[in-house]
Amino acid sequence: MMNSSDTLREMSPKAFAALGTPYLAYVKAVTVDGEAGFAVHSADGSPMAVLNDREVAFAAVRQHDMEPLSVH
Repeated sequence: MMNSSDTLREMSPKAFAALGTPYLAYVKAVTVDGEAGFAVHSADGSPMAVLNDREVAFAAVRQHDMEPLSVH
């Protein structure tokens, strides 16, 4: 029987890199049409939204059962 450590060791690098990605979203400051905002992207880089406020962006991510990560 394999334990979780053995399972992680047996994963391909690509599978390991994708681990947890359905639950992560990245938030970064952006400028759109001269206005400051905060872009939300899925872990694979797909754009999801642009919001006016960082805290609102983080709250929106959490409302969708994801964990927000800040990108600087």
